[in-house]
Amino acid sequence: MHRFLLTPRWWGINVFVVLAVALCLFMGSWQLGRFEDRVESHREATSERPEQEAAAPLDSLLPVDKRTSGRPAATAGEYAEQFLVPERLLDGKSGFYVLTMLRTDGGKAVPVVRGWLPGAADASRVPAAPTGRVEVTGALQAAESGSSKGVHAEGGLPPGQLGVIGAASLVNLVPYGLYDAWLTLPAGAAGADGLTPVPAQAPTNTGLDLKAFQNLGYTGEWFVFAAFVLFMWFRLYRREVETLRDAEAGLVPAQADATA
Repeated sequence: MHRFLLTPRWWGINVFVVLAVALCLFMGSWQLGRFEDRVESHREATSERPEQEAAAPLDSLLPVDKRTSGRPAATAGEYAEQFLVPERLLDGKSGFYVLTMLRTDGGKAVPVVRGWLPGAADASRVPAAPTGRVEVTGALQAAESGSSKGVHAEGGLPPGQLGVIGAASLVNLVPYGLYDAWLTLPAGAAGADGLTPVPAQAPTNTGLDLKAFQNLGYTGEWFVFAAFVLFMWFRLYRREVETLRDAEAGLVPAQADATA
């Protein structure tokens, strides 16, 4: 009755089914792993860091990644050019960041967000930055991109204002090398007096965002594909068995290739 499973046609069908199911299970497992990685990254990004976490030298934490984003970074130098970053929300209120370039002892500069003020960007309201050599410890942040922030082009901003915090937007505004990262000062830090501290932001691509749930959706799709392949194989098998039974009962002419 089941000798048809050994025919060349069914050998081809069986091999295809095995390979298709294996591929679907592999891709489903891979997408599930991607979703679990994002869940773990989200958990790490939103977990509280130790309050007394020791600061590390800035250079040792670069480039910024999921592990170093938000870590206290220490450096030293002198404050230089200052920029305002408008249209930044803090606790649901609109305001602006006060960003001052810190030219480090090594010669390169790192943007330091000294704090936030409510309302429209206005340089006259900004407290002066400390003069002379200062030691700075702040939360390390990855450089922003214009697409991720949804900000307008730099050319549309008044002089002294910045839309995106990063080396790409500062390279034509300052005459020295830049770190492609930035620091945000905690409350009570030198230079942050009179300003509201800006909390460290979670690293990108670590949240339970649309991409994470796309991975979960793709996982389900691949497993459904695997089930569909098995279902179609079972339907072909049942139809073949029913055809053979009908042939044995004389209801339909026997097919020579069915039992060959």
